[in-house]
Amino acid sequence: MGGNNLHANCLRVIRNAWHFYYALVLAFKVVCRGFGIA
Repeated sequence: MGGNNLHANCLRVIRNAWHFYYALVLAFKVVCRGFGIA
């Protein structure tokens, strides 16, 4: 049971990290596009 719970926590952390990374890349692209237009 403990191992299963730990596995679920790891998956949750990985999923959150992936969403954070995706949002960071998206924001970076928007900033670069803004500088490109300016």
